[in-house]
Amino acid sequence: MLGIINRKICSGGSSVLTSGQSLQWARSSASALRSYSSAAKEMTVRDALNSALDEEMSADPKVFLMGEEVGEYQGAYKISKGLLDKYGPERVLDTPITEAGFTGIGVGAAYHGLRPVIEFMTFNFSMQAIDHIINSAAKSNYMSAGQISVPIVFRGPNGAAAGVGAQHSQCYASWFASCPGLKVLTPYSSEDARGLLKAAIRDPDPVVFLENELLYGESFPISAEALDSSFCLPIGKAKIEREGKDVTITAFSKMVGYALKAAEILAKEGISSEVINLRSIRPLDRSTINASVRKTNRLVTVEEGFPQHGVGAEICTSVVEDSFGYLDAPVERVAGADVPMPYAANLERMAVPQVEDIVRAAKRACYRSVPLAAAA
Repeated sequence: MLGIINRKICSGGSSVLTSGQSLQWARSSASALRSYSSAAKEMTVRDALNSALDEEMSADPKVFLMGEEVGEYQGAYKISKGLLDKYGPERVLDTPITEAGFTGIGVGAAYHGLRPVIEFMTFNFSMQAIDHIINSAAKSNYMSAGQISVPIVFRGPNGAAAGVGAQHSQCYASWFASCPGLKVLTPYSSEDARGLLKAAIRDPDPVVFLENELLYGESFPISAEALDSSFCLPIGKAKIEREGKDVTITAFSKMVGYALKAAEILAKEGISSEVINLRSIRPLDRSTINASVRKTNRLVTVEEGFPQHGVGAEICTSVVEDSFGYLDAPVERVAGADVPMPYAANLERMAVPQVEDIVRAAKRACYRSVPLAAAA
């Protein structure tokens, strides 16, 4: 401790402390260090994904990473930072800009018992490889009567980023979730990212792992349990991020944060919101969703993707089928606009759900919205 203090004093330039001042400063510094060490540790989503990849590659020599710029450049978003130096070019493979090529190679490797992790620089580029994902990876186990397992992970950023236009802003959750044979995961927090990526890599079936570019740099509290190398989250299980009694709000990926912010605003107006982080789109945790709706009697679904045939539509159908008698209000869906993503920043903001959209939807479900005539 004194060594740290001495270095601090020496690096502080011309300021000089008396012995009494030094002792007082040392005590306050030690107290600050103790309080910091006892506080919850935080980790960025980027570091959570990197550590999960590192630990799974270390634990299983069959795991390897392949994609554009994953090696020498250490990943377009630095998710694979340090992995090339640690595991070498045979397990961290840079590829040409040929999604169809390296995805097909990955699926073939999975047929032979390896565990590839295929990185798409953005999931919009997965359209170049969709035949391998849908027809080769997703269907082979069924078509071979269980003789062929395809333990492969397709991962990368999904959904809207900022100012990248219509061809780089789509949410593919409902696209891939409509296909039997695939599992589709959508992490929100650092704990989600670590636990779900580990589960995806260990899973015997193909997993589509949809990250969000805007979340990579976000820091979240993370428990000691989640930092353990054996940590793994169950696929197909949602998490109740905030308990409530008046309205259920379901969301996934970045929209979970928006839903939590909306819940805080609603709480100030006397509306208690239960926020469910879906985590898994396929399989979907219908039991948790329906149990929540049976308690709150209201439902708001939130997603970035297009409204037609979306994740919210599937959740709505599940609730109507299983819990219709418990609903006290029509289901509210909050989704992206039914248009290609605009490039202009002001129009882009209008095209994706905002916190205020969720607040308004929840108020409508609770019959607390202000009538237009009164607002005028």
